[in-house]
Amino acid sequence: MEKKIKALALFSGGLDSALAVKFVKDQGVEVIGLNFVSHFFGGKNEKAESMAKQLGIQLEYIDFKKRHTDMMQNPVYGRGKNMNPCIDCHSLMFKIAGELLEKYDAQFVISGEVLGQRPMSQNSAALEKVKALSGMDDLILRPLSAKLLPPSRAEMEGWVDREKLLDIQGRSRAVQMELTEKYGLVEYPTPGGGCLLTDPAYSDRLEIIEKDGLMDEEHSYLFHLIKKTRFYRLGERKYLFIGRDEEGNSRIEEYKEKGTLHVAGYKIGGPRILGYGDFTDEDKKFVVELFSRYSKVKGKSEIEVRLNNQIVKVAPVDIEEIERKIKEYQVVAQ
Repeated sequence: MEKKIKALALFSGGLDSALAVKFVKDQGVEVIGLNFVSHFFGGKNEKAESMAKQLGIQLEYIDFKKRHTDMMQNPVYGRGKNMNPCIDCHSLMFKIAGELLEKYDAQFVISGEVLGQRPMSQNSAALEKVKALSGMDDLILRPLSAKLLPPSRAEMEGWVDREKLLDIQGRSRAVQMELTEKYGLVEYPTPGGGCLLTDPAYSDRLEIIEKDGLMDEEHSYLFHLIKKTRFYRLGERKYLFIGRDEEGNSRIEEYKEKGTLHVAGYKIGGPRILGYGDFTDEDKKFVVELFSRYSKVKGKSEIEVRLNNQIVKVAPVDIEEIERKIKEYQVVAQ
């Protein structure tokens, strides 16, 4: 009996990765989708699972948080416009997929990358860099642009028919949209979204963490806190995270034990506040006044708060002074 050909797919569940899977699977290749999970993208989501079900493929979540964070510290090919090391990131995902070929008894790896879709990270030279850095050589097949690229081993060995692959290039996704409609693929995630490292506001915050020497797995909870809270930097390695909504407050509670300071209201509603670093008495006074300013009394009445489980009275605050300090310390989008 002839051995079944299998491929592993870098699979976000989005437009391009779904079509890449479709065109390879329709040639009789069994495809297993790998959804890579870092601190900045990926992870269990209904749309990726829905798309995997539509395509009839197995979906596996690959947690590579630590390896991704390690790579972030010193990417070989640097970063894009923000904190995104796209070439190194793609290389790492391909490398790990290559390491998993034996586990899944697969022969090659596919992705939905399109030549020229991203001018810096998906031009011909960049795609070759990804191939070289990953150590995958000719085991990478990019079905959507295959006819514009050198033949991969899958094509040369006859595992897939090159003539049945595509020659899409450029930033427009018109062809992909037409194809998804033709094949009845629905509910795919928004194209181009999903990675926090391409977000300018998030990147500004993460850059502060990096400059303070905390861009490592041990401090990775900071990556999640800066996403969901108001972020204050009082000094080097001295931060405040203030909940702006229920999700932010929940995130603060989740990482409460990681902080050195925690503030919550006592018989009064208001945000949760988590502090990281060494705080002076003057700093603590500012923190409880900050809580008062963000609470329903807006800093205008005396309240009580819990500061590291101690009940503390907070007098009405000097609004002008607290607003000045907010402007000085809060990290806001430029």
